[in-house]
Amino acid sequence: MTGQDTPLDADRTTAPPTGQAVRIDTSTPHPARMYDWYLGGKDNYPVDEEMGRQMLALDPRVPVMAKVNRAFMHRATRWLAGRGVRQFLDVGTGIPTEPNLHQVAQQVAPDTRVVYCDNDPIVLAHAAALLRGTPEGATEYLQADVRNPATVLDGARKILDLTRPVALCLVALLHFVSDEDGAHDLVRRLLAELPSGSYLMMTHATADFTPEESAAATEKLKAAGVTLALRSRAEFARFFDGLELVEPGVEVVHRWHPELGEPVPGQDDGVIPGYGAVARKP
Repeated sequence: MTGQDTPLDADRTTAPPTGQAVRIDTSTPHPARMYDWYLGGKDNYPVDEEMGRQMLALDPRVPVMAKVNRAFMHRATRWLAGRGVRQFLDVGTGIPTEPNLHQVAQQVAPDTRVVYCDNDPIVLAHAAALLRGTPEGATEYLQADVRNPATVLDGARKILDLTRPVALCLVALLHFVSDEDGAHDLVRRLLAELPSGSYLMMTHATADFTPEESAAATEKLKAAGVTLALRSRAEFARFFDGLELVEPGVEVVHRWHPELGEPVPGQDDGVIPGYGAVARKP
């Protein structure tokens, strides 16, 4: 399913592991497929690569940013699993890239239960790769959009015990949800259904360090039908209102507990324009 063999002017129909055909729109770029291209994957289309190259022209470190976000997820998952969290709800999981969250968590605790959620049909088509977990635990995939939190939670309840702590993971997701779509309210609604002792794990792109490049990227993506809602440090911190931030609090992504993982090559070549944090629900 590479860019070389996929027509730009037609939707692609594919069959996921469930056997139910899904239609993939290949006429406009999708963040999950662009992210896959940045990571060197093959599950993207010419339109995704084209927009990805436009982003690289603005800032050649974009692939490093994608890998830094992925590395944060690995470190934060290890931190959470090491402190007894045994349930994860990963919304906006993206196309499977090993190691996936459940592999990291179940390496620490084999009985960990993980629910993945994404709105891109191409992720559904690859869901089987996300479901190969330990026999002691559980890994399931849910096709849903963060903008429909009730659907996300209803699906999660079938696998997770929402009376026990859950780590809600929103990695590199909310900068694709505008204020008009109620990004902060969506997070509050998801957290409201989770008990005390649950956690919020998040990363988010920002224009704080690269205002000109970020403005140009926002306009290019908008013209292609993709929302990019870059937020300041203060706006990102608002997602954690009422929660107890884990040290070191809101931090540039690769500086959050670097001792828990390997550094990403190139991460120190200039400031990575994104924040990450983990916080506990009291």
